[in-house]
Amino acid sequence: MLPFNLQKKGPLKLLLLGAHCDDIEIGAGGTLLRLLQEYDIEKVKWVVFTSDAIRKQEALQSAEQFMSGLKDKEIKVLANRDGFLPTQTVQVKEYFEEIKTDFVPDVIFTHYRNDRHQDHRLISDLTWNTWRNHLILEYEIPKYDGDLGIPNFYVSLDESILKKRNRILMETFVSQQSKHWFDENTFNALPRLRGLESASFFAEAFYARKIIF
Repeated sequence: MLPFNLQKKGPLKLLLLGAHCDDIEIGAGGTLLRLLQEYDIEKVKWVVFTSDAIRKQEALQSAEQFMSGLKDKEIKVLANRDGFLPTQTVQVKEYFEEIKTDFVPDVIFTHYRNDRHQDHRLISDLTWNTWRNHLILEYEIPKYDGDLGIPNFYVSLDESILKKRNRILMETFVSQQSKHWFDENTFNALPRLRGLESASFFAEAFYARKIIF
C-alpha cells in the first residue's frame, strides 16, 4: 500500500491538512481508516483552516470518530473565513511554520495543487513551501468546477471502509445535508472511478509529485 520510502521500522506519524471542515474526510478519509487499521500509527495531527461555530463542532466530532482508538492525536480547527483564505496568507503561513517546529511527519496529506478552489490551492502551495523532505500526497475533492486530474498514487479500499467513511460524513456534517452534492452517491462516485483505474472496486487517489529514496 505504501511506497518504499515509508517501509520503515517503527510507527508512522501523519499530518492531514484541509481547508474546510469536511475536506480531509472526503479526500483522504478512507486511506486514513486503512492506515489506522493496517499500520502502527504513532500520532496523527489533523488541521482544518476554516470554520464557523457550527462547522467546528462537526469537524471535531468527525475527526474524533475517524481516529477513534488512537491514543496520540491532535485536532485543530481554525476560525479563518471560508472562501477568503488567500487574503489571510500570512497568518496561515505562520501556522504552517508553527506546525513544522515541533512535528516531523512521515507522510503529509494536503489538497491537489491544481484544485480550482482558492482555499484548497493555498493550502497545497504552502504545504510544498513549508516541507521539502517529506512524502506529500495531494488528495482530490469532487466539485462543480470539474477540475479532476490524472492521479498517480492509488489506495484500494474495502467496501466496509468506504461505508464507515460515508457514515461518519453523513451523520456528522448535518449542516451540509441541504447541499445538492452532499450524499452517498457523490461520496461513492469518485472512489468507484479510481477503483476502476487501479484494478480494484473502490480506491482513493492522490498526486505524488516527488518520491525520493
